[in-house]
Amino acid sequence: MTDTAPRTWPDLGGRLIEIDGAQAHVLPVRVYFEDTDFSGLVYHASYVRWCERGRSDFLRLLGGDHRRLIDGSGGTEPAAFVVRRMTFDYLKPARIDDLLEVVTRVKAVGAASLTLSQSVQRNGVVLVEAEVTVVLITVSGKPLRISGALREAFSGA
Repeated sequence: MTDTAPRTWPDLGGRLIEIDGAQAHVLPVRVYFEDTDFSGLVYHASYVRWCERGRSDFLRLLGGDHRRLIDGSGGTEPAAFVVRRMTFDYLKPARIDDLLEVVTRVKAVGAASLTLSQSVQRNGVVLVEAEVTVVLITVSGKPLRISGALREAFSGA
């Protein structure tokens, strides 16, 4: 490629959308061979990875990416969101080459925690539903109150 102009991939991290009057995030995913098991169906752990990507990109697009949290560049003590609880309901299978969407919504914001509802969909049909609670902790392992800016971003979501 000889074009030296910078290129942007606006949907690489998914995009923020509105669902029922609330902000949400949608991340496109294609199923590759590596995502499937011996039966040709998507392996259950692949959904966990895709939901993690959806949560990370949702956080990034709302202005609270992991790198800034971990290095404390936002003027706070270095911290990270860690998973406290995770539940998955596997409703229908996905197969190789399927085009899926991971949809993430905020369910509840606590002092130091965030509960998210997620679904993996194919053409609007829900294949997997997940609920994940993450807690913001310092690098020493102590819970840390979610900042006002992040709280406001999540409340708008």
